[in-house]
Amino acid sequence: MADRVPLDFDPPVRVLRALLLGVDDGELANPTPCPGWSVATILDHLMGLSVAFTQAAHKRADDPVTASAPEPSALHLTRHWRSRLPVLLEDLANSWKDPAAWTGTSQAGGVTMPAAALGHVAMNELIMHSWDLARGTGQEYFVDPRMLEPLIEFLAQGPAEGTPGLFGPVLPIDDEATPLDQALALTGRDAKWRPPRRRPAAA
Repeated sequence: MADRVPLDFDPPVRVLRALLLGVDDGELANPTPCPGWSVATILDHLMGLSVAFTQAAHKRADDPVTASAPEPSALHLTRHWRSRLPVLLEDLANSWKDPAAWTGTSQAGGVTMPAAALGHVAMNELIMHSWDLARGTGQEYFVDPRMLEPLIEFLAQGPAEGTPGLFGPVLPIDDEATPLDQALALTGRDAKWRPPRRRPAAA
């Protein structure tokens, strides 16, 4: 059924689930490309957005998670995230396989918009935060460039100053930028971001 809808969530979900296996408990406090967000905060956000966009696909606007967007926090991350998050991600992927999920309007995080636009936002959140997670834990990240084409077209329609709560100001890109670099720049991310080097402890 995935070929009947605009975007297929299965590939990025598989990539993200593989990344989760590479997250060590000692890396949960590591910084990520999202200012002020640690790896644990990203994981908490992924859990929240998985639920919110799954509910959005089912048009359950009255659900508390869909109606509001709680601030992600490392303190809120459940200790069962390793077993729980993969299940939530599978639910997310399956919910957007239904063509009805892409019709009409829906709501996520208190924002109402065309369901097709919400589907693109959900996919962008999934891919961008997977990259954030990979950068924060020193893992490689790959996404099929063909998946990025509709996202780049969608993101390019947004304001250059960014969208508060979603995207930062658009960053400049050069002519040799990869599709992933372009998508990152359109969400205000620096493709060259690396964790700050830790200073050696004093003797």
